[in-house]
Amino acid sequence: MMMTPGNDQWITIHYDGEPYKVPSGRTIVTALETAGVRFVRSVGCRGGVCGACTAFYRTPADAQLKSALMCQEQVVDGMSIMPMPFFPQNQMPYTLNLPAGVSPARQVMQLYPEVGGCIMCQECTRICPVGIDVMGYVGMIKRGDLKAAAEASFTCVQCQACAVRCPARISQPNAALAARRFYGAHVMNRADHLQKARDKAKSQEIQRGFRRLKRMDAEELKNLYQRREVEPAQSAPGTWLPEDTTLLG
Repeated sequence: MMMTPGNDQWITIHYDGEPYKVPSGRTIVTALETAGVRFVRSVGCRGGVCGACTAFYRTPADAQLKSALMCQEQVVDGMSIMPMPFFPQNQMPYTLNLPAGVSPARQVMQLYPEVGGCIMCQECTRICPVGIDVMGYVGMIKRGDLKAAAEASFTCVQCQACAVRCPARISQPNAALAARRFYGAHVMNRADHLQKARDKAKSQEIQRGFRRLKRMDAEELKNLYQRREVEPAQSAPGTWLPEDTTLLG
């Protein structure tokens, strides 16, 4: 190991088959960028919610293949990483309109019938980088329980790692997305506050504000955005209110 003047400990990792000397204690993304890698693909939000930086990796201490979001996982000496920018999983076109006599649960199964072929190997759950019980929500879709499936898959980041490893060739992320959409459109109770917000957005007061924004040039919009009120990062939930409360329902 060599040390830099900044007291960083440097380790060796392999990314896409190439060795890189990187500082320890950093995420895969930031470590590789320190080593000069310029990401054009395979990086998105950097906050662990978009799934764009999914990768598979192995470490010398554990030969088991694992998956991770590279913006969240820290580098380990000897780590071997392969990014996965895209995987061609089944993605069916559909609208949220239901055919006559077809329930939302039945429609999801008609769109993704491969869900019925799950062999319960749990490889999808084991490989999920955000810890979702993928096999569990697949079973919920099979049973027609869209509410349970929507809740169980809610934190899915569409990274596709489960679909890559599935021996039954199920497109779990897309089936779960359809379950959430059809549950929200046809089963879930409507939220009163959202309807009030929609009605308010159509009011003359709000429409006048939109028209005023449309008349502004780019520099005016930029200055307005930079002067906006921003909720303090450390404020307790529900305690902060903006000075202008006219848009609050």
